[in-house]
Amino acid sequence: AHREPWSLREGDFSKARKRLDPKPLSVERTKGSEILFGIAPCALALSQSRRDLFRLFLKQSSGSRRLVTSEFVLQATARGVPVHHVKRRELDALCRGRVHQGVCLEATPLRFKSLEEAEKPNLGDEENPNRQLIWLVLEQIQDPMNLGALLRSAYFLGVDRVVTSQRNSCPLTPTVSKASSGAMEVFDIYSTDDLRSFLKAKTAEGWEVVGTVSKPEDVENVPVISCLEFRWNKPVIIVIGSEGDGLSLETQLLCHRMLAIPPGRALHPGIESLNVSVATGILLHSICSQKLRHSD
Repeated sequence: AHREPWSLREGDFSKARKRLDPKPLSVERTKGSEILFGIAPCALALSQSRRDLFRLFLKQSSGSRRLVTSEFVLQATARGVPVHHVKRRELDALCRGRVHQGVCLEATPLRFKSLEEAEKPNLGDEENPNRQLIWLVLEQIQDPMNLGALLRSAYFLGVDRVVTSQRNSCPLTPTVSKASSGAMEVFDIYSTDDLRSFLKAKTAEGWEVVGTVSKPEDVENVPVISCLEFRWNKPVIIVIGSEGDGLSLETQLLCHRMLAIPPGRALHPGIESLNVSVATGILLHSICSQKLRHSD
């Protein structure tokens, strides 16, 4: 049989491929900016005055999405933020394929606040002896999804302040904001480079420092109780350890008590603990529900 001669050169294929491949969006980013993505983070960042905002990118839309789009346009216009209507693949490129829900926002990053910037809380000993404060302290939480989920639970359940250790901790990235469902945009997050001194100082001020543990048998020299037995009768700090190792020994020894979540069944080896953000949500609810009962 007669065959056609192979006449296309390799260069011809690359030219053809370039014609077929969609050209990615090239955005000249403002120096020092980042791309927020998702409806809640972008809407809350627009409504607050905590970031400098440069550009809002919205997916070209029709039908039911038009209402969401028009709300964003109104918000952006009120803040003087330019709006760009772009194709989905351009939004995908902006946020590197993450779930953007049709919205991206170019803005300056959020930073942790230092404890020196924090106003002194009023413990209210004279005026309101029942004033209950709860702070959440995070030691070396490294996963942005976990950090976001922790911030979302802390905000929802009424935690007064979140403090993280500077060392080996996840920064406040767009992924954290998305995982927090935007709570990061409205909730100040503090950081300290000396967690031990901070906990010692709070103990001296009359706070109770409570650690958390998944396996009570791993703890020495600190009493362990079920979170269901804990009674909240003074300002309290709940300290949460890293995903893999939990609380460091030095931090454990600064805790007055350790809280454990009682399991609902005999556990199979290898699945004897909870995800750190889920465990924290359970512990915070167990404690914060006492605040609700006291205020009735």
